[in-house]
Amino acid sequence: MEDSRIALPIGTALDRFIKSRQTAFPFATGELSQLLRDIALSGKVVNREINRAGLINLAGAAGSENSTGEQQQNLDVLANIRFSRSLEKGGEVCAIVSEEEDEIIEVNRNAHYVVAIDPLDGSSNIDVNVSIGTLFSIYRRVSPEGGPISMDDVLQPGKDQVAAGYILYGSSTMLVFTTGRGVNGFTYDPSLGEYFLSHQNMQIPKDGSIYSINEGSYHSFSQGVKDFVEDCREKGYTGRYIGSLVADFHRNLLKGGIYVYPSISKSPNGKLRLMYECNTLAMLAEEAGGMATDGTNRILDIVPSDIHQQVPFFVGSKHMVERARELIEDAKMVRSSQ
Repeated sequence: MEDSRIALPIGTALDRFIKSRQTAFPFATGELSQLLRDIALSGKVVNREINRAGLINLAGAAGSENSTGEQQQNLDVLANIRFSRSLEKGGEVCAIVSEEEDEIIEVNRNAHYVVAIDPLDGSSNIDVNVSIGTLFSIYRRVSPEGGPISMDDVLQPGKDQVAAGYILYGSSTMLVFTTGRGVNGFTYDPSLGEYFLSHQNMQIPKDGSIYSINEGSYHSFSQGVKDFVEDCREKGYTGRYIGSLVADFHRNLLKGGIYVYPSISKSPNGKLRLMYECNTLAMLAEEAGGMATDGTNRILDIVPSDIHQQVPFFVGSKHMVERARELIEDAKMVRSSQ
């Protein structure tokens, strides 16, 4: 089997890259390749809408809430429509789990893949022109094709993902994904309408000096998380928190660092969704040499109990995540001994 880490020239077009790697994909039949193309195409469409949002009055709130009670923005709704339609018409997806939908969307009973997606992450940043992104996670269905979609098809642990990635809409638009054999990044050239390989076999540094956490919630953190924040401060680390998950993760992937969204009083189970946020980034992090936990357990080992399940999230440079887990465990031991 071809090793997908074999170097290709920087500047290789996404379609050529996918074709060259197709024999390395599990169950290679061309379906997963087409599914990745469908997601990439939807990203181009959403990128266009984001870039002209201020001109056609797409910014602002839509006046509704998503599956977890957050205020939807107009672009949230639009991105959900664009990705859902593309995945449905592409024909490779049997079911879609979206942050913007309360229930599972059953699409094509004869298809082999389930997609979990956050069509547009970072809603609060849309109106202020800060980087936002799309996260997606792909699973192979376990029930026989042609039959109804079962919860076993959907509620799979992250370790069973066959592919995961994100599209970052920022100073440049990037598609970053993995199929379980390394992480590669593609930069979109709008003049040609194509993504080109720009970041090959991405690796996150084992150590970093950036910690990304909303310190405004400091007094709601557990003692272990407070200890970790103090440890970062004492070491002179830099606090960087954009409030856009994809943007924060992407920076730390390139430079080394940790992103943390812990349990707090108003979100005792954390805020981030396991299936289409945490699993996605956990797979990318591990493929790039990093680590992801809920403070105790490996993210990719958690079996979801609900499509919108929320969990605490620690992801990034391996040694930083290990240090956070160590301090959290130490604080628990002290508390239990008192």
